[in-house]
Amino acid sequence: MNKVLSLVIMAIIVLTGCHTECKKEVDTLKKELAMNKQTAERNKANTRAFLKALEDMNVDAVVDLFDEEGVHINPYSSGLFSEGTSGKDGIRQYWAPVFPNFEKMEFPIEEIYAMEDPTMTFVKFEGRIKLKNDAGWYNNDYYATFKFNEEGKITEYVEIFNPITAARGFGLIDKIK
Repeated sequence: MNKVLSLVIMAIIVLTGCHTECKKEVDTLKKELAMNKQTAERNKANTRAFLKALEDMNVDAVVDLFDEEGVHINPYSSGLFSEGTSGKDGIRQYWAPVFPNFEKMEFPIEEIYAMEDPTMTFVKFEGRIKLKNDAGWYNNDYYATFKFNEEGKITEYVEIFNPITAARGFGLIDKIK
């Protein structure tokens, strides 16, 4: 009977010790997950704020969302647009001349995700841009990734759009019959 009691007591000691250590680890993981969720939600909100600033044609708001060394990359620029820019001054120089060319810009979000790394977001959105002088609308589908720093400022924005739709929309290629 003493052997059984000793084994039970040893088991309780081991389990209690493990329980305490496991609980600490679980609590740490819970805190980390909560922080990641907060970071992800903040970065999704900043992604939405970027698109809203474009819709408002507010270059100051766009620039303010970027880190001092933030970059904007257009991998499919295809000569239609700049391949991108860097730094707040570059972001301002990129966007300031864009807004006066259009009467209205809309960027409804179709899907937005925080990546496994909560400092990154992915967004699928539509671009609806009303051309000046009743020249119609330019529409394209966009996919973008955003990387954010600890303060929630954009360190990298990669914009992907259909370059054929863009070229066609700006009259640079013939329409298919």
